Amino acid sequence: MDYEAIFHQAIERLKSERRYRVFADLERDASRFPVALWRPEGQEDQPREVVIWCSNDYLGMGGHPAVVSAVTRAAERHGAGAGGTRNISGTHHPIVELEQELADLHGKEAALVFTSGWISNLAGISTIASLLPDCLILSDELNHNSMIEGVRRSGCEKQLWRHNDLAHLEELLIAAGPDRAKLIVCESLYSMDGDIAPVAGIADLAEKYGAMTYIDEVHAVGMYGPRGGGVCEREGVMNRIDVIEGTLAKGYGTLGGYIAASASIIDAVRSYAPSFIFTTALPPTVAAGACAAVRHLKTSSQERSRHQRMALLTKHALRAAGLPVMENASHIVPVMVGDAETCKKASDLLLERHGIYIQPINYPTVAIGTERLRITPTPRHEEVHVADLVEALVDVWTTLGLPFTASEIIPLRRAEPEAVCVYPEMKRAAE
Repeated sequence: MDYEAIFHQAIERLKSERRYRVFADLERDASRFPVALWRPEGQEDQPREVVIWCSNDYLGMGGHPAVVSAVTRAAERHGAGAGGTRNISGTHHPIVELEQELADLHGKEAALVFTSGWISNLAGISTIASLLPDCLILSDELNHNSMIEGVRRSGCEKQLWRHNDLAHLEELLIAAGPDRAKLIVCESLYSMDGDIAPVAGIADLAEKYGAMTYIDEVHAVGMYGPRGGGVCEREGVMNRIDVIEGTLAKGYGTLGGYIAASASIIDAVRSYAPSFIFTTALPPTVAAGACAAVRHLKTSSQERSRHQRMALLTKHALRAAGLPVMENASHIVPVMVGDAETCKKASDLLLERHGIYIQPINYPTVAIGTERLRITPTPRHEEVHVADLVEALVDVWTTLGLPFTASEIIPLRRAEPEAVCVYPEMKRAAE
């Protein structure tokens, strides 16, 4: 058997379907984020400055002085690694502190940290559901891959409810009956479309029909709520959600995932989940950096306010230019393209011609025919960055013959370099 040929053919299939992914060689500059150095293939010794517009480090906390300082101190004191699994090597103190901060953030008795948000969903959902007798999992149809894998791993029966459709969820809860164990799993903020779940309505239904709730807040923690507890904190329902799952790799700018819940739920997952028991713990450096980020954002609203302002500004400017921005009430700014090959061309043109990095989003991350550029403004983007982005996107849309949503494109009014360059709508949003 020609094993190499099998793998080669698998890759060629992806390329023929326009689903083959290419990763840019980028070197972030913590002091100048969102500026980075791009090293084009074959020209690695000739790096070019680019502006990143698709980072999940939503608040720029990866380069925050308090976070960098905490990481540095932890490395000097504890070294680079964790020394093994917590089952073998014990729990180093920075993780103890981090879990206490996370439990406090969500108003829960306990929290448990994992090596990634993907693993925390896999472990949390699969373990909780498998311990519930004859559990029925009710899963939003647009849940993330990590949640889908957690549902599969549980071995429990599942039913999909239409995205954010409370009436359909209620139908399924009624049909399940009052005596059956039921686990509702959903996200609070869906990262590809940017829409937000009706978390209060979900909590109402769970209480009415005797279901447990598990809500993924990975794209909301740090960014929403008075202390960064996410959409559930903002809506005042954290105490009504049984399990809150989050990440440390987005709003908090570091690495890792976690769940927060009652002490008994956390202890059960800690004791039964193979993907926790047999995985090396987060190193002290990462735990300390994450802890510093969580503590900072509990008391500082400056980053959240600036973040929301830049997201609003960016949306207004893109819409004013006739670019097809998908409507939502979050910080996610999806610009619809609708074709995988064209989406890749748009991304390449932005990078090569304009020094702007936005990775194309194609299947299977989104459905075929809904390919898009997913833009994520941060507090560290400036108004001039927005103006440059709009100008670049208008050029790319024109070059590729992509449709605009307005009959007229509002021309970009360039000013002196130190001045703020804005569209009328951007200016009104800024005011």
